[in-house]
Amino acid sequence: MTTRDTVRTIYLATDHAGFSLKEVIKNWLLKGGEYTVVDCGAKHFEPGDDFPEYIKLAAKAVSTNPKIARAIIIGGSGQGEAMLANRFSNVRATAYYGHELDIIRLSREHNDANILSLGARFLSNEEALEAVALWLQTEVELDERHIRRTQKIEIITRELRNL
Repeated sequence: MTTRDTVRTIYLATDHAGFSLKEVIKNWLLKGGEYTVVDCGAKHFEPGDDFPEYIKLAAKAVSTNPKIARAIIIGGSGQGEAMLANRFSNVRATAYYGHELDIIRLSREHNDANILSLGARFLSNEEALEAVALWLQTEVELDERHIRRTQKIEIITRELRNL
């Protein structure tokens, strides 16, 4: 069983390492006209900036509205960005930096990933756009085992906050 998302807003965030790729993705999304796009920064290229200040804005937005918002965050590898995003409740960020597109599909179908973290140093613009398109189009499988798993992630996240 699958479901069609009601996502209408896509948040974008990056530092210098993914700035040009963020602009490509932003323009592609805006041209498609299907989503409201919110650019959390960086708003212009700054060689020495750090990703946490931008990623936290996108992750917080998805955390607050997980049913109607998703984010695409970008860094050199996408790893640190995903690590930060996954500290927020209701966020399930997955990192992608190339090769098997099944990773993208499974992140949505089985884990309801609501943030896609891209490794700009490992992806061409075309590869990144292909991954984004697949990620946005893939529906979540709502079988009991996948629902149970994502619920357990949230329970454990809340438990850890109380330690």
